[in-house]
Amino acid sequence: MLKVDRVFEAYLDGMDWITILLPKAYGSSRRFRLKHREEEWELEVINTVQLPQFTKYECRIKGYLELGHTYMVIDEQNRETDLQIGAVIRTKEFDEAYYYDGDDLGAAYKPESSTCKVWAPTASLAKVRIYEKNGRYTDFQMNRERNGVWCTEIPGNREGASYTFLVCINLVWREAADPYAKAISANGKYSVIVNMEKTREREQYTLPPFENFTDAIIYEAHIRDMTIHPESGAVYKGKYLGLTETRTKGPIGTATGLSYLQELGITHLELLPFNDFAGVDELAPQDSYNWGYNPLHYNVPEGSYATDPDNPYSRILELKRMIRALHECGIRVIMDVVYNHVYIRETSSFEKLVPGYYFRHDANGMPSNGTGVGNDVASERKMVRKFILDSVLYWLNEYSVDGFRFDLMGILDYETMNTIRRAIDSVKSNVLILGEGWDLNTPLPRDKKAALCNAGKMPRIAQFNDAFRDRIKGSTFSSHDRGYAFGNNTDLEFVKRLIAGSISFQLHENSVFLEPNQSINYVESHDNSTMWDKLWASNKEDAEEVRKKRHRLATVMTLLSQGIPFLHAGQEFFRTKQGVENSYNSPDNINQIDWARKAANEEHVAYIKGIISIRKAHGAFRLPSASLIRKHVKFLPMPGSVIACHLHHVEAFGPWKDVLVLFNNSNQQEYVPLPDKGEWNILANHQSASLHPVSSIFIEVLPVAPISAHVLVKT
Repeated sequence: MLKVDRVFEAYLDGMDWITILLPKAYGSSRRFRLKHREEEWELEVINTVQLPQFTKYECRIKGYLELGHTYMVIDEQNRETDLQIGAVIRTKEFDEAYYYDGDDLGAAYKPESSTCKVWAPTASLAKVRIYEKNGRYTDFQMNRERNGVWCTEIPGNREGASYTFLVCINLVWREAADPYAKAISANGKYSVIVNMEKTREREQYTLPPFENFTDAIIYEAHIRDMTIHPESGAVYKGKYLGLTETRTKGPIGTATGLSYLQELGITHLELLPFNDFAGVDELAPQDSYNWGYNPLHYNVPEGSYATDPDNPYSRILELKRMIRALHECGIRVIMDVVYNHVYIRETSSFEKLVPGYYFRHDANGMPSNGTGVGNDVASERKMVRKFILDSVLYWLNEYSVDGFRFDLMGILDYETMNTIRRAIDSVKSNVLILGEGWDLNTPLPRDKKAALCNAGKMPRIAQFNDAFRDRIKGSTFSSHDRGYAFGNNTDLEFVKRLIAGSISFQLHENSVFLEPNQSINYVESHDNSTMWDKLWASNKEDAEEVRKKRHRLATVMTLLSQGIPFLHAGQEFFRTKQGVENSYNSPDNINQIDWARKAANEEHVAYIKGIISIRKAHGAFRLPSASLIRKHVKFLPMPGSVIACHLHHVEAFGPWKDVLVLFNNSNQQEYVPLPDKGEWNILANHQSASLHPVSSIFIEVLPVAPISAHVLVKT
């Protein structure tokens, strides 16, 4: 390798633009030359800027430079330095010149040889390093191909071989794991070549029909949480295989794990990140806990959930078994994906392979931090967008996931999200895409962000509805604030619009969402305090039974509103994290699903099961379009703070002609006039909920119990 003692610095900041920093201690220079091997070019000095310690020269080159070569910059005293890759990698010209549209990056296994490819356009040299069990290694030179891709073919059967990429950039060698790796060693130090054919099943199975996104009932859980409790009844506690076990029982014989999920009646299980992440030692997972928002390897399953993380096939096979087991129970799987940041930018494969390209930088060239974890992924750049798209399609096709929940989606750009939507639709049309559309401080124009403010630009992509969360429960960021279910009676008209799907209920009204399939209605998620813990602060004067009524009312409102309902695991039996608001690395006793608590609240679980069955039985609760909501949903004038949602002339969507949903958040019984005479069947009241009517009534005024929900239907 060429070794250079740099007296001054020179950076390629554009395809035809060089910035030179000459220390004032070394004087000045009126001219500079650029040299590559035997060729030399005169640089045109366009601008000279005096800085405190340096003289800055901005120079233009005639024509674009070809990256991947070593260039030298020479001043008028014949002092020379190497031309380093600078801000050129963040230019549109670089993006256009080095975009690679192939689908073959990473390692491709064949019995006779394996092909390795990596995108590293700023590298002047590249190698693949194959590691032996004893730590020794062999390097294989890579050849530069089109658009900055390096490739080599490694002879022999390399199944199970550990490997890394080495690239030489700015005269410095950097070693990195393969960002496109399909398998890794324990804790992700090495990428591993595997034969994915060994992990594929040929047997086919059929999931229940799923036509409209509003038909979904999402249940959010963490793989470890679901079975780690001592009384979960699972053998493989905290593992992928724990969610393949059926007929598991907890205290007093209560159903747990997979059997409970099936019994509850949800349609989709959204799992916190199960791609490889930092924060848990895969070889000693019992020693630590993490939600998984520290992404390391985007296309490899997390090893702490596998029975043998040292075996690269274990995590792949066991995750596939888990997904299959859920599918066989009629439950679709949504994958929580974290493409907005990496765990540590400086040590990530992205930064090592193409320094400065994959992340956003501010006007001063410093990495931006809208995510709050030290880096923001630059999704608007072509090869970043390609990586995200390739990764999503890999999980869709290889692991048969049924949806993607995008963490901090507002960091990404909406064009990337729409590209993902179109690509997924070309494979399978009923895949859910949802995300957190928070508008965060990242150097991307607001009108380009995949944020709530731009929901209208992202049809068929759902967003977490924080207005629903805060108006039904109370502000997440104020422990004492109360929403409607917690006793707040202000702005009932806004609450009604939320129940109606947060669309423009009246024509020409402003609304966040175009259609109800864009609204994720929720009052609780893994983030922040659980609803039960919040109630202890906001409604501490209430007796425990009253708090349970308020908690249940909020959950029922979530399930019976237009849009897509979302439940946090254990919400139906008053999940508590013992007051810990941010439990991302808290121990199991804080995060685990407490099956003893479920056993103690079976009557409340049964009630929520009943509400779920009611929602699933009739399409009027899940109308797929704004026009249908405007046609069939109306709110009736009611006494006090009662909200009455009348779903009228809805016989085309299910077994009932009319449906009346009543919510009463007050501490007193209210007398509600019914809209039509004749027989009404009560499916849900303050005590029970099911498809079998509690009673039939012919009265014109119905007494509605305090802090309760009622569902009445006409056949």
